[in-house]
Amino acid sequence: MRVLVVEDEKRLAAGLRNGLEADGFAVDVALDGTDGLWLARENTYDAIVLDLMLPGINGYRICQTLRQERVWTPIIMLTAKDGEWDEVEALDTGADDFLTKPFSYAVLLARLRALIRRGAQERPSVLSAGDLALDPAAKQVSRGGVPIGLTAREHSLLEYLLRRRGEVVSKREILDHVWNYDFEGDPNIVEVYVRHLRNKLDRPFGRESITTVRGAGYRLAADGG
Repeated sequence: MRVLVVEDEKRLAAGLRNGLEADGFAVDVALDGTDGLWLARENTYDAIVLDLMLPGINGYRICQTLRQERVWTPIIMLTAKDGEWDEVEALDTGADDFLTKPFSYAVLLARLRALIRRGAQERPSVLSAGDLALDPAAKQVSRGGVPIGLTAREHSLLEYLLRRRGEVVSKREILDHVWNYDFEGDPNIVEVYVRHLRNKLDRPFGRESITTVRGAGYRLAADGG
């Protein structure tokens, strides 16, 4: 297994390299964000150990950039900050796990092994279909770079359709995931909200991204329509 360690504290970086190599890993080390991003782009790794505070480019930006470029290598973020919002931002920018310094090497090793077992699966921080984009963390939606305002329920419906883009999803599935499993209202509420999305996402842009599949449900075109 090959691991990239991006850490500017030389003693910690050396300790991680020595420990991981002793446990059978091949290890590359970068001491700043610029070199770390270059290595992550140029090489194939089974996992990346990424410090948050780095000279050049910080860990957030590295993680976000890799995910935007569709590099899905599992990332565990290291931070000296013990704050919940740092943890939230780490996960929202695409990290798979995090550890707050000081940390136990044994715990880091166990989490690395768990991430490697899981593998490099697609986990975009921004959902998209063509030029239609939704950032779940920032609650922002745009079409061709043009911001679009959605209500909370419209946002949830669009997020679900984007996560299932290209697939036909039934009205029942939408009710279960966007409303809740014990929803007892009028199921035609789905049609109402689909119409709202079409009026905001498609018609002003001359698109038809959300189609009705008779007797089956709805489909959001994988290319955004």
